Parts: sequence; structure tokens; C-alpha cells
Amino acid sequence: MNEIQTNEERLRSEIEDLKRRLAASQSHGPAVVHKGPTFRTFAVLISLVLALVVAGYFLGYLPRQQREMALAQESKAGGEALPVVNVALVERSLAKGNLVLAGNIEAVTEAPVLARASGYILKRYVDIGDRVQEGQVLAEIEAPELDQQIAQAKATVDQAHSNTEQTQAALEQGRSNAGLAKVTADRQQQLFVKDVISRQDNDTAQMQYAAQQANVQALEKAVNAARGSASAVEANLARINDLKNYLTVRAPFAGVITVRNIDVGALVNEGSTLLYRIAQTGRLRTYLNVPQADAGNVRVGQHATLEIVGRTGIKIPGEVTRTANSLDPATRTLLVEVQVANATGALMPGMYAQVDLAVPRQDPPLLIPGSTLVVRSDGPQAAVVGPDGVVHFTRIRLGRDFGDHLEVLEGLQLGQQLVANPSDVVREGVKVKPVQAPQPAAVKR
Repeated sequence: MNEIQTNEERLRSEIEDLKRRLAASQSHGPAVVHKGPTFRTFAVLISLVLALVVAGYFLGYLPRQQREMALAQESKAGGEALPVVNVALVERSLAKGNLVLAGNIEAVTEAPVLARASGYILKRYVDIGDRVQEGQVLAEIEAPELDQQIAQAKATVDQAHSNTEQTQAALEQGRSNAGLAKVTADRQQQLFVKDVISRQDNDTAQMQYAAQQANVQALEKAVNAARGSASAVEANLARINDLKNYLTVRAPFAGVITVRNIDVGALVNEGSTLLYRIAQTGRLRTYLNVPQADAGNVRVGQHATLEIVGRTGIKIPGEVTRTANSLDPATRTLLVEVQVANATGALMPGMYAQVDLAVPRQDPPLLIPGSTLVVRSDGPQAAVVGPDGVVHFTRIRLGRDFGDHLEVLEGLQLGQQLVANPSDVVREGVKVKPVQAPQPAAVKR
């Protein structure tokens, strides 16, 4: 542009120089004779003017016009350019989704060991963490008064047996008296028939026989009562002997001692003092609360994977062993039990775990990146780019939130283009130029 201005200034200076020369030639010429300009002068002037005009056109006007046209085209192109936006496609989740729920690991079999006899701890053989076998002695209780109770019960049993024998002897005597009374009554009856004795004597003999029969029946019932009393005191003696056996505390099943609540010399009360807590850890279970939406997809025998919090990368296979087959009306969830083998003892009851259930889905929901979500006062929305490049905001209904991706239950269709990280330029009805945004490799849920 500086070169063009220099050319224009040079041409103007030449024109001004020619004008000055023409004026000087006219003023210094002959004073008397005034001759008009010759044809040659006119031709030179016209040629100079035409040269100046042509030079000004090609060196000044034409480049300027080209620059103005170029600027106008650039301005028009800039005004008509479409805003470029990154878009992401609406995808569908896998037919077998991963339902991750939290749960606490528990022992399949766990029981408290209580004192069955009152007394003092004489010896303690195990502590927490010890593995015990079924029937193994855990502790011994000392109860001297129990021996006195056994002696008293034995004396009561002997007394009951003596009472039974005495009652049995009385029964035998009563039966003998009844037999004698029967013989006497028969003889009196024969003599009465022959009119040897009076009716009074015969009736007296018959009534004595009946009284002896009633006495025999009473003695038989007394014998039964004595035998029952003897059985009762024998049962009491057996009960006390069983309590004495409980002075030796044994493991009800093989497992691990998880709680010890006693020490030597501690006083324990029958049925209320917790001595130990024992658990089987060879197989553990975890209870889960499955939401109503996925409750129908959980089946017994279904595979599950446990991941222990704090042990990254370690996944333990498990299996759904049973379900409640009923939803909790308070939480609308299904109680599910997942069991895992623990032969190595790597897991412990009370651990917190994340359980991943491979839940089959009849109609997998749609999945969108979290960057495409637009939250407004009237609810969650997404900016959909149509085939013509026009943006339309659509209300959606969300499902589960996976952080980088979201489930969409209603409002979108598979394969639609959504604006990622929409800016203020993206408005309803605006035409844009969609560009597929680079997506990181994400695992579909």
C-alpha cells in the first residue's frame, strides 16, 4: 500500500510540473504575437493526461477496489460461518449391566457361647483368633455348691425309692387282706344259704371284702404316685449332673474365636454371661438390598464379584445363594444373600465390600456422557443436533449416575448427536457445525 501511495504522489508531482512549465511558456513567450497552441502540444497534453488516468486506474483505483472486495468477502464469510461444536452420540448400555451394591461380610454360621452353670472360671484354654474344632474344651467352671446339690438330689432319690418300696409292701399286705376277706365272704354266703348264720353276719362279711378291695385300689394308686415321685427326683438328679457336665465349656462347631469375654476367676451366671463368640469363616455371606428396578433380574445361582474396600485390584468370585422373594415395603428393596468361599482366610467377618452383580437387562437404557447434561430450572435437558444442524433442547429423565456417564430413561433416541459442554452460543434453533468429539475409552454400564 505504501508503494501505491508513492506512485500516486509521483504522478501528481509530474502533473504539477507540467502545469508549471505550460504556464511559464505562456508568460515568457513573445508579447506581441499570441499564437495558439499547436496540434503537437495538444497531443502531448492529451497523451500525458491519458497516461496519468491509466496509471491512476491501474496503480490506485484497481488495487484499492480489489482490497475492498476482498475485505467485503472476508467480512461476509465471517458473518456467515457456523459455530463449531463438539458432539457425542447417544449409546445404549450393555445387555448385561453391572449393578454395584455395598454390603457387610458376615459369617455363615456364628453363635455366642454362654454359661450353662453358675460359678467361677477355673481355667481358660483359648483366646480371640484361635481356631477350634467341634467339641474342643474352651474353659472350665468351678461350682462347689453344685456337688452339694447333687448329694442332696441323690438322698432325695433314695428316700423316694424307700417310699416306693414301703408303699409297694403295703399294697401286697392289702392284697392279702383282700384275699382273706374274699374267702371269709364266700364261706359266710354258703352258711347263710343253709340258714346256719344270720343275714347280719353274712352282710358284714361281704362288706369287709368290699372294703379290702377298695383299700387295694388305693394302695395301687399310692404305689404309682411313689414311683412318679421317684422318677421326678431322678430327673432332677440327672439335670444337676448335666449341669455339672456344662462346667466344661466346649465348642459347638469348628470355627474361629472372635470374642472372649472372660478371664480366670471371673464370676459367670447361668444363661446370661457371654463367654465366647465363635464363627465359621470357611464360607462367608454378604446381604444386599437390590432396588426394585433390578429386583426381577436377580436369580439364585447368579454370578457375583466382591471387591474389598482398600484392596484395589483384588476381586473375589461369589454366588447368589438365596433371595427374600419379597420387597421391603419401607425401602422397596429385595434382600439378597451372596456367599463366597474363604478357604484361605483372606476375608474376615465385618469387612465392607462392593458387590458387582452381572444383571441381565431386557431393555438396556440409553447412555450419554456427563458433559452433555444441561441442568435448568425446569429439569435436566440435552442439546440435540438434528440432521440439518439445528440445535433443539430436549427434556430427559435420568436413571443412574455413573459419574462420567448417565443413564437416560426417556427423552432421547439411540444415535442422536448431543452437544458436549454447550456454551452460550448454543441456543434453541441455532444452526451449528457438529464435530465428533474425541471420547475416552469408557466401559458401558
